[in-house]
Amino acid sequence: MGVAAAALGLALFAWFVRRIGAAEILAGLAAVGWGLVAIIAIAGVRFAVRAAAWSICLEPPHAMPFRAAFAAVLAGDALGNLTPLGLFASEPAKAAFVRGHVPLGAVVTALAIENILYTLSALAMIGTATVALLVGFTLPRGVEIASAIAVFGVAAVFIVAAWLLWRRPALVSRVLSTFVRKTSKLQERIDQLRTLEEQIYTFAVRRPGALTPALAAEATFHALGVVEVYMTLWLMLDRPPSVLTSFILEGALRLIVVLFKFVPLQFGVGEWTAGSFTQLLGYDAALGGTLSIVRKVRTIFWVLIGTMLLVGEGFRGRSR
Repeated sequence: MGVAAAALGLALFAWFVRRIGAAEILAGLAAVGWGLVAIIAIAGVRFAVRAAAWSICLEPPHAMPFRAAFAAVLAGDALGNLTPLGLFASEPAKAAFVRGHVPLGAVVTALAIENILYTLSALAMIGTATVALLVGFTLPRGVEIASAIAVFGVAAVFIVAAWLLWRRPALVSRVLSTFVRKTSKLQERIDQLRTLEEQIYTFAVRRPGALTPALAAEATFHALGVVEVYMTLWLMLDRPPSVLTSFILEGALRLIVVLFKFVPLQFGVGEWTAGSFTQLLGYDAALGGTLSIVRKVRTIFWVLIGTMLLVGEGFRGRSR
């Protein structure tokens, strides 16, 4: 699946570059120049913020060194970007990476809570950016309808999330129990899963002092994304863009990651979709495509770092 998705993505990428013109894209990349170092640094801070949010969600008295959490986030993100498995690869990798610092149960619970907070914050970012697009720009009728449906979809997710927190149903463990015999050894795992669900539901009640900083960390992650887009556009356009444009494009880029996580590095689909969004905002497709390529370059930098950390951890695991 990964090979097929990568092949299709690369074919779409080649088509996009041919359609836009390699010279125009190279000119945009040249305009970014050494500014790429600052863009890469901002991306690194964003990883650090996710690591901080994860550490905040960890149940006391457990704690893990920030350095270990940061390295685990980089390693997990590398695996998630290079394979079509997304969270199914990145999150277990994070948990395995810090197994020497924190018990697995506490790590998994904190990861689950942090991922839920991140997902809700990402949906809020996408929904708010879509509203800004609807209000601030004149859109084709089809795009306008699709955007309105997306906003209602995000609102529906938050309504469902609120209902789950209110009723606290053991959905996953209850469904699994219907397919597993009562005498099966797997029932013990289902009981553990039921406990995990309860810990997730009661996190805000049990640890109200941790919820606010965790949400603030997730909000900072998205705010830094807007700063990253703003800086990249400024370098390419040679003039500062509007904050609204940067905000909408960051929401679009986050949507691309959510929808096309199964495509390694979102090759092709990222450039094509970002180019479509910049056209809606009154720019040409080359700007969006180049923006996506710049983001891909900084992603590849951190993927290489994360891959080296994974390899290093593998060798250390063998020597134990």
